[in-house]
Amino acid sequence: MTVTNDIKFVGVNDHELDLFEGEYIIPNGIAYNSYVILDEKIAVTDSVDGNFGEEWLSNIEKATGGKAPDYLVVHHMEPDHSRNIVTFMDRYPNAKMVSSAKAFVMLTQFYDVDYADRKVEVKEGDVLELGRHSLRFIGAPMVHWPEVLVSYDECDKVLFSADAFGKFGAHDCDEDWACEARRYYFGIVGKYGVQVQALLKKASALDIQIICPLHGPVLSENLGYYLDLYNTWSSYGVESEGINIAYTSVYGNTKKAVELLAEILREKGCTKVAVNDLAREDMAECVEDAFRYGKLILATTTYNNEIFPYMHTFLNKLVERNIQNKTIGLVENGSWAPAAAKKMKAMLENSKVNFTDTVVTIKSALKDDSKAALEALADEILKA
Repeated sequence: MTVTNDIKFVGVNDHELDLFEGEYIIPNGIAYNSYVILDEKIAVTDSVDGNFGEEWLSNIEKATGGKAPDYLVVHHMEPDHSRNIVTFMDRYPNAKMVSSAKAFVMLTQFYDVDYADRKVEVKEGDVLELGRHSLRFIGAPMVHWPEVLVSYDECDKVLFSADAFGKFGAHDCDEDWACEARRYYFGIVGKYGVQVQALLKKASALDIQIICPLHGPVLSENLGYYLDLYNTWSSYGVESEGINIAYTSVYGNTKKAVELLAEILREKGCTKVAVNDLAREDMAECVEDAFRYGKLILATTTYNNEIFPYMHTFLNKLVERNIQNKTIGLVENGSWAPAAAKKMKAMLENSKVNFTDTVVTIKSALKDDSKAALEALADEILKA
């Protein structure tokens, strides 16, 4: 793949991995992106997962016409991007590694090497001169690791964005960018909205024509669309108007209540009601929907005087990712001592969210009083 006349894509596709970071289902695989900048000095940016070292090195050799690279620029030390650093440095003994001070500490931790005489330590504001091209480094700590740098090629106006603007899915699959980028963002980067906002502020001062992330496609058209989405996600804004209902159900009664509530909301004019069964759907998809919409309804059973486990896991993930700027309604079910609403509210007590006054309590199965409470909850959350 040609990014520009002088910048070539040399990354790889992975269709073997089933769970990214041991957690995220990736039915369409994942891409590990790496790029070569051809100039008086040749720079390769980042490496790839350990299973693809020879394929990656072959891609580099083809892109360079057999010339030895001068630099390996490492923006991020997570193993899916750093596993082949040693392989590269062994293959090209005159090459130097360029990265942040914290990255070199991690290099020793991961791979027990330090390249003391072959390392170029850089920080924000430093520039690596290659000839016509120069890479200006920009600090991006905690997007989403502390050592992260991004870099800007001032010649071709390319931002090498590390894990920012990444998505799940290999390059040979045809799918909507936003869906898998959203799931990737809120699953992996979502906790660090403040840090992403800081990076976006720095990026706004640059004339960016192309974004080269470490996962997903090179972005070269309609960049405002991608930047706007990242701004919305990282500021915990509302991307789509609508209501998300996330629920668990043991014997089907809470599910019936959720189905009725969704029907009531639609009848009252809500055009988008996204319903997620937390026990059966991809948890990362459920988290994605919780952040996508401005209003969230949580419905679950009391279980061992606690919250049903899948709901507990879900709420932990929302809290870990700093859920905020949401209006939340609560529905609980319990046959003798309903406590789920109180427990859910307690889990979210330090989050910047608003709760509806109406709390729906179901005693085992829906009755006229709980149906009326669902109507009241629908009215209140629609007006919020």
